[in-house]
Amino acid sequence: MSSRKQRERQMLESIYSMIALVFLLVTCIELCDAATVVDVYRLIQYDISGAQFGSRFATLNHHAGSLHLPPGVDLSRTVVIIPVRELNITLVKEFIAQRKPLGGLLFLLPQMLNFENRDPTSESKYQIHEKKLTKNVLVELERLLIYANIPYPVYFAFEDDDIDAVLADVKRNDASGQPATATTGSYKLVVSAPEPKRIASPAITNIQGWLPGLKADGDPNQLPTIAIVASYDTFGTAPALSVGSDSNGSGIVALLEIARLFSLLYSNPKTRGRYNLLFGLTSGGPYNYNGTHKWLRSFDQRLRESIDYAICLNSIGSWDNKLWIHVSKPPENAFIKQIFEGFSTVAEELGIEVSLKHKKINISNPRVAWEHEQFSKLRVTAATLTGLSAPPELLESTGGLSDSRHFVNEDAIVRSIKLVAESIARHVYGYQGKNIQIFADDTSLAVNAPYIRSWLDLLSQTPRVAPFLSKNDPFVMALKKELEDHTHEVNVQHEVLDGMFTIYDSTKAKLNIYQVASVTFDLLLLLVLGSYLIILFTFLVITTRGLDDLISLFRRPPSRKVKAA
Repeated sequence: MSSRKQRERQMLESIYSMIALVFLLVTCIELCDAATVVDVYRLIQYDISGAQFGSRFATLNHHAGSLHLPPGVDLSRTVVIIPVRELNITLVKEFIAQRKPLGGLLFLLPQMLNFENRDPTSESKYQIHEKKLTKNVLVELERLLIYANIPYPVYFAFEDDDIDAVLADVKRNDASGQPATATTGSYKLVVSAPEPKRIASPAITNIQGWLPGLKADGDPNQLPTIAIVASYDTFGTAPALSVGSDSNGSGIVALLEIARLFSLLYSNPKTRGRYNLLFGLTSGGPYNYNGTHKWLRSFDQRLRESIDYAICLNSIGSWDNKLWIHVSKPPENAFIKQIFEGFSTVAEELGIEVSLKHKKINISNPRVAWEHEQFSKLRVTAATLTGLSAPPELLESTGGLSDSRHFVNEDAIVRSIKLVAESIARHVYGYQGKNIQIFADDTSLAVNAPYIRSWLDLLSQTPRVAPFLSKNDPFVMALKKELEDHTHEVNVQHEVLDGMFTIYDSTKAKLNIYQVASVTFDLLLLLVLGSYLIILFTFLVITTRGLDDLISLFRRPPSRKVKAA
């Protein structure tokens, strides 16, 4: 009798285990049907003097939706997927300006902007007008997002076949008028990311190199200096995608090539000029050129006074037929006149139009629109050569999503290098006003287009937001080594970004897209599986033990009084 009860107990335990397994399988349905996994890039999160900007959250766990949802639908638990090609900027403005509750935003970028999988042969697929349209849309979108305080996660991803298929399903579901919920079934977007943390004491690194001039025997005077400067870091809506091919990849490439060209001249005492050439790669450009400010402050008085002029290179890779020279001193100033006349003469020979633009600075105002203004504050003559006609606003035109390799013209960079190198050389060797080409084509001193292309390709694949670059970052070390190959006394200066800017981490993550079934489907599945197990159990008991054993399992056991009797 006891053995029979024991067998019954074991059988019941096995049944309970099977039922528990069924429940576990049903509850895990949502977690077991992953549609795809993609890389996503979070909207930047930062503070300026305590004011909060950007996306303030990173974790995501909501259903997917599209722009085809009917008006008035509750989106507080929906991630709206928006392809940039279909972007309705007015709708996004409403989301942000009216602070509508959203589960999150996911912007899909064209594959041509994906520097990690760049295929040179794919560039022909995109028409010129399509590129311009995409760039204009991205500029407007970045301007909107970068100054907003957004209380939900915002991510960027690149279009591909998997995510396009997901979006197509989501659109069909939304077009039917049934938004994604737990009862209807849909796709769920999940990003498991740690809470963003403030980057403590973000480092900025300046790199400088010298080409010393030839000093005459017995000359006690210090040689004059010409400084060529370019800021190398970037800032954009998505830090992990901020490569800044034009701003300021073009300026970095130009500086390195100019250093290479003059190193050929200065390596021979017979062709070494009577000017020192100072090359500076500065950091902190988007943050009022904070690195340039600290770099100049480290100069002693004699060195600052020896600088004849400084030329700062910025965004010289996307202009058409006109370059601008921005200055802080009046155009009537003798030094400014000399610089402009020298550049204008060479520009005319090269078929380039150059215009001078004067903007007076306020020494007490910390806002700096151009890099040369940091020089001007210390009363050093300086100018910025750029393709931009007007100064950008703070944190704009600093290497965001719209500044990729596809929008840079290599020929524009080559012509800019020729202009700068030839103008400086004629100043150094006293050839002003003379039609003498020092860096002529088809000579050993010609501009090296493959060298420019290789560095531009590297820069266009390297995000360079300063707080995320360590002191010994491989990219920083690569710049240092390259400058060492062409100049002398290369020095690296490490500083800390001024405290008014606070940047947060968590810039890149994995997005898991799950195809989830509805609750109705889950209940139906549970009912079917439960019925199947009951029938199976009944059949096994009857065939092996008989009907009486099956009935005895559900019969109420006798009370203790009956047993005692």
